[in-house]
Amino acid sequence: MDAQAAARAWIDAWARAWRALDAELLEPVYADETVHRSHPFREPGNPIAYARWAFAEEEGAPQVWMGEPVVAGDRASIEWWAAVIENGKDVSLAGVSILRFDGDGRVIEQSDYWGSADGRVEPWPGWATREQDPDARG
Repeated sequence: MDAQAAARAWIDAWARAWRALDAELLEPVYADETVHRSHPFREPGNPIAYARWAFAEEEGAPQVWMGEPVVAGDRASIEWWAAVIENGKDVSLAGVSILRFDGDGRVIEQSDYWGSADGRVEPWPGWATREQDPDARG
């Protein structure tokens, strides 16, 4: 298993799924038994079910940025940022997902830590990310 490739697959899947508000696009990157903690103080659950719930509150075309993965062994940390319309209001979200992969490169454990702000806030200069374009590689 190549954890760097697995992390990039997760980044691509989340960028596409979030932009399309389509949780089913996430299925290939998660194992069936994945333990997902969407916030430190929530009970763990299924990542696809969580995405369905979260995307149901959003509309339009979210703008999504993903940081470069930091990979060690079978784990990766990935910063992310999004500007969305949630329940009719502009909201910005920023956080990090900490992932652990199985031997096939699928996520078996994910813990998310994030914050939100009212309004549209883009990443600050030097955030060292690139906006994910599903047609661009680099």
